[in-house]
Amino acid sequence: MKWLRKNGIWVGLALIAVVALSAIFLANPSPAATAALPKEVTVAKAAELRDGGAFILDVRQPEEWNAGHIPDATLIPLDQLPGRINEVPKDEPVVVVCRSGNRSAAGRDILLDAGFPNVTSMGGGMNSWAAKGLPTVTGP
Repeated sequence: MKWLRKNGIWVGLALIAVVALSAIFLANPSPAATAALPKEVTVAKAAELRDGGAFILDVRQPEEWNAGHIPDATLIPLDQLPGRINEVPKDEPVVVVCRSGNRSAAGRDILLDAGFPNVTSMGGGMNSWAAKGLPTVTGP
């Protein structure tokens, strides 16, 4: 008890320092915690990201979309993306999807060039998604 009375001020200051440093680290997560997505992900990883709340952007044409798309995805055809870029959220992960993976890579690059920090393309596109038996919906 005598030690605590004698050194109490230092213990208190140490606790304040620990709390302050914790607040700084929580407010500024490490680069690993905020790391950007890889340029391309597998269908399985895309499904995992979708289930985790990622924004799914389909850049195909409406007739392709109507034939089958990922539930809760958003359709913005690739040729319209530059003019509708404000419809894509900047503050959440974005997975860009097309039929086979080529247009989605182009869509991903448009978003990355526009300053979107966390964007990826789904390799294999809807062809691979459907082949894996993952959920799709049809119609507009």
